[in-house]
Amino acid sequence: MTAATQDRMPALYLSHGAPPLADDPVRPGELAAWSAGLPRPKAILVVSAHWEEAPLALGATEPVPLVYDFWGFPEHYYQVTCGAPGAPALADSVRKLLRAPGTPVQDVPDRGLDHGAYVPLVEMYPGADIPVLQVSMPTLDPVKLMEIGRRLAPLRDEGVLIIGSGFFTHNLAALRQGGIPAWSAEFDTWGREALAGKDVDALLDFTRKSPAGRLTHPRTEHFAPSS
Repeated sequence: MTAATQDRMPALYLSHGAPPLADDPVRPGELAAWSAGLPRPKAILVVSAHWEEAPLALGATEPVPLVYDFWGFPEHYYQVTCGAPGAPALADSVRKLLRAPGTPVQDVPDRGLDHGAYVPLVEMYPGADIPVLQVSMPTLDPVKLMEIGRRLAPLRDEGVLIIGSGFFTHNLAALRQGGIPAWSAEFDTWGREALAGKDVDALLDFTRKSPAGRLTHPRTEHFAPSS
C-alpha cells in the first residue's frame, strides 16, 4: 500500500488471483510492470490468505515443492514451478524481531509457498532469483496483525519487500452468480477512498465501517493480509 522511499522498501498488499491469472491477458503484465518500478529487493517476505496457523509459523527456508492448494483446475496449473531460493537469514531476522516482545514463533520447514504467494511472484519476479520466505497468519484479528506488521517493519530498511497477498473483495458464492454486484463496487470505492485518506482505523474495522463489509468478505482471511 505504500511507496518506497530512497532507502526503504515498500510494503505491498495485492490481490493474488487464482492459478489461471497466468493466462489472463492483462494481470501478468500489470504485476510485472509493478515490480519493475520497485527497487530490487534483497529478499521477499510473504503473508498469504491461504496459510493460517498459530503460533506464527515460518515456512521452508530451503527450496521445497510448491503447495498446490486448489482443486478442479486443468493439469498444467499443477506443473507450475517457482525455484526461488529460501531465505534462512530472513527467517532469523523475523525470529529476533518477534521473539523479543514475546510473540511465539515456530518453524514448519516442509511448508512450501502456496498459490497466494507463488502465483503473483512468478509474474513479478520470473527469474526466481530472490530469496523468499512465507509466514503464517496466527490470527485474523486486524489489530493484532497490525502490531506484528509494526514489529516486522524494520526489515524494510534492510531491503526486504513485504507482501500481504489476499483479495480486496472475496465472496466466491457471489462470483458464481456472474456480473459485478453493486455492493462489491461500493466496497472498492470505499476502500480506495480510505487508502487515499490513510484512514487506518476504518480499514482495520472494515467489517463495520465499510459498506457491505461482510458481503465482500464473509470470512476475512483475504483482507487480513492488508494489515
